[in-house]
Amino acid sequence: MYKIILLAIVLLGISFSVVAQHEHHKMPAKQDTMNMQQMHGDHGMNMDSGMHPMDIPMSHAFSLNLPMNRNGSGTGWLPDASPMYGYMIHSKKWMYMVHGNIFLRYDNQNFNNDGKRGDSRFDAPTWFMLMGQRKVGEKGLFHFSSMLSLDPVIEGGKGYPLLFQTGESYKGKPLIDRQHPHDLFSELSVSYSHAFTKNVDAFVYVGYPGEPALGPVTFMHRPSSLDNPNSPISHHWVDATHITFGVVTAGIRAGKFKLEGSSFTGREPNEDRYGFDKPRFDSWSGRLSFNPSKNWALQVSHGYVKSPEELHPDENIHKTTASAIYSLDMGNENWFNATVLWGMNKQKDHDGENAFMAEGSWRMRKAAIYTRYEFTEKSAEELVVSPTFEDHITFGIHAFTLGAAYDLFELHKTRIAAGGQWSYYGAPASLNTYYDKNPMAIQVYLRIYPALMKMNMK
Repeated sequence: MYKIILLAIVLLGISFSVVAQHEHHKMPAKQDTMNMQQMHGDHGMNMDSGMHPMDIPMSHAFSLNLPMNRNGSGTGWLPDASPMYGYMIHSKKWMYMVHGNIFLRYDNQNFNNDGKRGDSRFDAPTWFMLMGQRKVGEKGLFHFSSMLSLDPVIEGGKGYPLLFQTGESYKGKPLIDRQHPHDLFSELSVSYSHAFTKNVDAFVYVGYPGEPALGPVTFMHRPSSLDNPNSPISHHWVDATHITFGVVTAGIRAGKFKLEGSSFTGREPNEDRYGFDKPRFDSWSGRLSFNPSKNWALQVSHGYVKSPEELHPDENIHKTTASAIYSLDMGNENWFNATVLWGMNKQKDHDGENAFMAEGSWRMRKAAIYTRYEFTEKSAEELVVSPTFEDHITFGIHAFTLGAAYDLFELHKTRIAAGGQWSYYGAPASLNTYYDKNPMAIQVYLRIYPALMKMNMK
């Protein structure tokens, strides 16, 4: 297993370096630079006087009139002031962006309570993304996104340890106290958008797999959580639909607002992490987004998800979410990023289960300090503590994480950082039989990721 982890890191590290070197050596001619500026128009960005031509940003994925910084996951919005990490490549008509994250880490969950639920292991959560786009005529924009993860190779089907995490299955049994591995292919999508005016755009997005218009930008793409290798334990309350095998989304932007709706497959990915699940288009969602300024991205959304869990095919869920994401560029590679979100899962004839999360990070050039607090209501069925408790009894779970990371060095626009974090979990005393008192977790890691892309806001 360690050889596989090492091989994965070397391969992705080489990929990052090759892309960065390609970017460095492929200096565009002056005419190409002008073509690129003309291609994307005035979308709220300026090229710094000392900026490398490759640092010129492409436009937003679904609008010729918005900045690339607003790109989130799926069709979700981030603040325009968000930092962007990646490599950019361009040809005369196309612009591409590559980015990703690799965490080589040691993780020990519930280290202070021997013999209780929890586990420890070396692993390496990863994701890797390639996007590309080009203009179609004067007002059209074609975009594609592809995203993959080596979780199935490195984590296996069992996933990685994470106390109180729930959702999906392994060998016909529910995963509990573990984050499920993400599929090899997490997104393969295409979209077309049309700019009717500077303030009005419409778009269509198709993914197999892809992400519907439901919830905030998923955790692995939020600036406030980039340094944290863990998914939230509220993942299946707020952003678990970020991988669904079959989704069509249509939306329209009017000024600072965007309204969109999706038809998608409700069933979450099955245990075959290398395959493509059957598209069903049996679920729906709608989302309203509002970016009042360059520092804020707000959204509310609701969706009906049919039979999300393979082990509970008769259970359908109504999901409701609301979130606020904040980014502040303080200059000189200093950023403050924060996210506050709420989500609720509601089954017919049962009370809704709520989740609340607040997370933040402060990036100071090479150093970062980050934190996350969660409160999630999880049922006895979710936590697999029945028949001791009736299935629909809920428990309020608290989780608090504090971490720090530091960039050791940068090579060919690829950064290597060392970091660590400590987590504390609070649960009702009735669960002490399973977890004991005050379970805690520690992690240490090396992170490999692209350097910051240099862009200036107007």
